[in-house]
Amino acid sequence: MIFYPAIDLKDGACVRLIHGDMDRATVFNDDPGAQARAFADAGAEWLHVVDLNGAFEGRSVNGAAVDAIMNAVDIPIQLGGGIRDMAGITGWLEKGIRRVILGTVAVRDPDLVRQACRDYPGRIALGIDARDGMVAVEGWAEVSDLPAADLAGRYEDAGAAAIIHTDIGRDGAMQGPNVDATCELAGRVSMPVILSGGVSSMDDLRAARDQSDGLIAGVISGRAVYDGRIDLGAAVHLLAETA
Repeated sequence: MIFYPAIDLKDGACVRLIHGDMDRATVFNDDPGAQARAFADAGAEWLHVVDLNGAFEGRSVNGAAVDAIMNAVDIPIQLGGGIRDMAGITGWLEKGIRRVILGTVAVRDPDLVRQACRDYPGRIALGIDARDGMVAVEGWAEVSDLPAADLAGRYEDAGAAAIIHTDIGRDGAMQGPNVDATCELAGRVSMPVILSGGVSSMDDLRAARDQSDGLIAGVISGRAVYDGRIDLGAAVHLLAETA
């Protein structure tokens, strides 16, 4: 399992939201490049980066901050938030982003997502964000009537590199992750599934590792890393161990 420290970008700064609410943001660092270097120096093998403004506006907004992160580290980066057309996908991948995360567009434009998977094998991830099991889009501002598992099933044969499953109700709330829901989703698809939302302690990481029986390929956490509840280096080693 891979541990992904999260850098969520709002107005050029590293923040964390509670339940995806842009009005409930805590700024942790106003220098995204420095934050990325700190994570890499602490042992991170990947970075998970989200352009929060972009997710709401439907286009990349924090490009300068993402560029600063890319210039600061050599480890692979997966990026999501507002990437909703082929030009955006191609642009970021050609710049050096290792993996682009497609969320809203996976609901709105499945043909585009399938084309991206064909054009860029191994470099497209599906971001499936759910509230009470139903897919949310447009930066979590809208909840659809589409079950998360059904959306994942639509892309079973598309060749996506991974699914990032976020339980919105747990995100940023430090209440522990929804391991059961993520495992249920992972059990229905052949793609690797990454757990996100609510991961707030080393015990949460241990539970994700031990209870998933190999179904979960990675874990994302942000706030708990910033405030020291999770030691990044220890987290990387913990998830690398066999349960």
